Amino acid sequence: MSIPIIDEVVERLSIMPQPLQMQVLEFVRTLVEVELRGASGQELLRFAGSIPTDDLQLMNQAIEQDCTRVDLNEW
Repeated sequence: MSIPIIDEVVERLSIMPQPLQMQVLEFVRTLVEVELRGASGQELLRFAGSIPTDDLQLMNQAIEQDCTRVDLNEW
């Protein structure tokens, strides 16, 4: 992590009113929690090959068939 970024954040926080400082703190806590909930690629490797080939082909066909069309009335 870059120290200049941390220094700038601290500098800007120091001139903010306390309610805004609390908002920043809560935001940072949320970011850390989101990062910690994820799974590493290494953990996900155990699922590799678990979808049957026939199912993968069906999914691929559906993607190719439906993802190339645009429904202008969808929204």
